[in-house]
Amino acid sequence: MSYLLLTLLLLPLLGSVLVFAWKNPASKYLALGIAFAQMFLTFYMLSGFDFKPTVDGVLQYEINYPWSNYIKSNLHFGIDGMSMLMLLLTNILTPLIILSSFNEKPGYRNTFYGLILLMQFGLIGVFTSLDGLLFYIFWEVTLIPIWLIAGIWGQENKKVEFTTRFFVYTFVGSLFMLIGLIYVYNHSASFALTDLYNADLTSGAQTVIFWFIFFAFAVKLPIFPFHSWQPDTYTYSPTQGSMLLSGIMLKMAVFGLLRWLLPITPEPILGISGQIVLVLAIIGIVHGALIAIIQNDSKRLIAYSSLSHVGLMTAGIMASAILTMKGTLMIEGGEGALVQAFAHGINVVGLFYCADILYKRFKTRDIRQMGGLAKVAPKFAVLFMVILLGSIALPLTNGFIGEFILIKSIFDYNILAAVIAGTTMIFSSVYLFRFYGKAMFGEGDEEVLANVEDVTGVEFTVLASLVVFVIVLGVYPQPMLDMVNSSLKFIFTSMMN
Repeated sequence: MSYLLLTLLLLPLLGSVLVFAWKNPASKYLALGIAFAQMFLTFYMLSGFDFKPTVDGVLQYEINYPWSNYIKSNLHFGIDGMSMLMLLLTNILTPLIILSSFNEKPGYRNTFYGLILLMQFGLIGVFTSLDGLLFYIFWEVTLIPIWLIAGIWGQENKKVEFTTRFFVYTFVGSLFMLIGLIYVYNHSASFALTDLYNADLTSGAQTVIFWFIFFAFAVKLPIFPFHSWQPDTYTYSPTQGSMLLSGIMLKMAVFGLLRWLLPITPEPILGISGQIVLVLAIIGIVHGALIAIIQNDSKRLIAYSSLSHVGLMTAGIMASAILTMKGTLMIEGGEGALVQAFAHGINVVGLFYCADILYKRFKTRDIRQMGGLAKVAPKFAVLFMVILLGSIALPLTNGFIGEFILIKSIFDYNILAAVIAGTTMIFSSVYLFRFYGKAMFGEGDEEVLANVEDVTGVEFTVLASLVVFVIVLGVYPQPMLDMVNSSLKFIFTSMMN
C-alpha cells in the first residue's frame, strides 16, 4: 500500500511541472483537477486507515528507502493519525483555494497554480516525513512557492517590504532548526525520527536544542513576540496566499511541536522553558484578540484573530506536556490542538474568502466603509454567518470541541491561566460580530448596493463546501479525536520515558 503514499506525494510535484509547462489560461483547470485527484486519493487512503488506538502509534502506508549511508538519512515516509488529519486538511483546502481564484480579474497565470501545487507537495512531505533531514528539506520547500506567490501577486506598493520580512524571519528560524537537528543527529544513530527521540543529550544540551527548534516553530505559527511578519504578510498577500499561509502552512508548526520538539527535548518542558512558552502563548492569545477588536482592515483583523487562536493551541500543548513530564499522562492538549488546527484551517480560509468577496463588492477592505450587504446578498449573509460562528467556537460548530478541550487542558494545569486563555472566546465574538455587523448591516452606499450581486457559482461552491465541514465536524467531531489518539499516546509516553 506504500504506492498510495508515493502517488500522493509525487502527483502534485508532477502536476506543478505540467502546469508550469502549459502556458495557457486553461492550466488552472489542470491544477484544479490534480488537486481534486489528491483530495479523492486522501479520502480513499482514509477509508483504509486503521483507527484502532494503540500506544505503539503504528505507521501506515510506510515508505523507507536509503538515500545516503554517509549521513545516515533515509527516504522515510509514513502516516499515523496526526499525519492523516493534516493530509486531509491540506488536500481538502487546496482544491478549494485554487477554485476560489477562478473569479479573479485578470486571471492568474499558469505559474500561480504551479506554485500552489509545488507548495502542496512540500506540505505533504512535511506531514509524512519520518527523517529529520527530510523534514527540514520539505519545510524549506514550502517557503519558496508561498514567498513567490506573495511577492509576485501581493499588493503592489507593499510586496517588497512584507515579503522580505517574511522571508528573513522564516528562513532564519529554519536555520536555527537545522542547527538543532544536526546537533541531535550527532548524538544519535541516524536522522531517523525514533533515533532522534533516543539521542543521548544532557539536560543543558536539551535546553539549547529546545529553543533552537522552537524558534523555527514559533516564527511559523507565529506566537508572541515572533509575529511581526504576520499581519502585513496576511494582509498584503493575494487572498489565496493568505489562505495557504493561515489555513495550512501554520499548521506545520503545530504538527512540528508535537512530532519533533516535545519528544526530542522533553526535559526543558518541566523547567523554566516550558513555563516561558506557555506564558508567551497566553500573552499572544490576549494580544492578538485585543488588537483584532480595533482593526478596520478586514484582512488584518483576521490575521490578528489567527494569532490569538494559534496561541491557544500552543498553550494547550504545553500545558499537557508539562503535566505529562510531572508524571501524569495527559494528551488532551495535543488532541485539542490538532482538532482546533483542522477547524481553524477551515474557518480562516472561509473568513479570508469572505473578506475577498466583500472587497470585490465594496472596493475596500475598510469595514467602516461597508454596510447593508445582507439585504442584497442573503445567500452570502448566511454562509458568512455560519463560518463566523465556527470561528467563535459556538457549540455544534467545528471550532467548539477543540477550544473546549484546549481550555480544559490549560485548566488542569492552572486555573488562572485557563481563565485568561478562555477570554479568546469572548474577544473573538466581539471582533468578529463587529466585522459582520459593519459589513452586512447598517447603512450602506445605495449606489454601490444597487450594483452588487449575491455570491457567484464559484463563490457559493467554495463557501458552501466549507460550511459543510463547519457543521458536520461540529455535530460529530469524534472521528478526529479517534484519529489522533494513538499518535499522541505514543508521543507523550515517549516524553515520559
